[in-house]
Amino acid sequence: MDTLLKLGKYLFALPFAMFGIMHFTNADAMAGMAPFGGTIVVYLTGVALLAAVVSMLIGKMDKLATFLLGVFLILTALLVHAKGLGAEDEMQQAVSMTNMLKDLMLAGAAWLYAAYIAKDSAVLN
Repeated sequence: MDTLLKLGKYLFALPFAMFGIMHFTNADAMAGMAPFGGTIVVYLTGVALLAAVVSMLIGKMDKLATFLLGVFLILTALLVHAKGLGAEDEMQQAVSMTNMLKDLMLAGAAWLYAAYIAKDSAVLN
């Protein structure tokens, strides 16, 4: 059972690698959703996602990385997805609500990681 539970770290981290890569491959499409500057914000958040993944996988500064990942996810839920809740289209509202709840859930998971799984607490104690 412990072996399966240890897979959780990878099941959590690796999708963020895909999200980071998608920020580079679909930057123009994502720019319309990004607050504060469009494409450059998409690229910066892509770098941040990939840095968080590397940090989790190597166990260096992973407490800080997962704390900041949680902050990023809450900001994404509030600044990107919450604005779609007021859309006239009910399907768009449902998609926005789903994405907002997903990001809030992942933020909670990131902070649980920071509290209980992270190995390197050199920055945050």
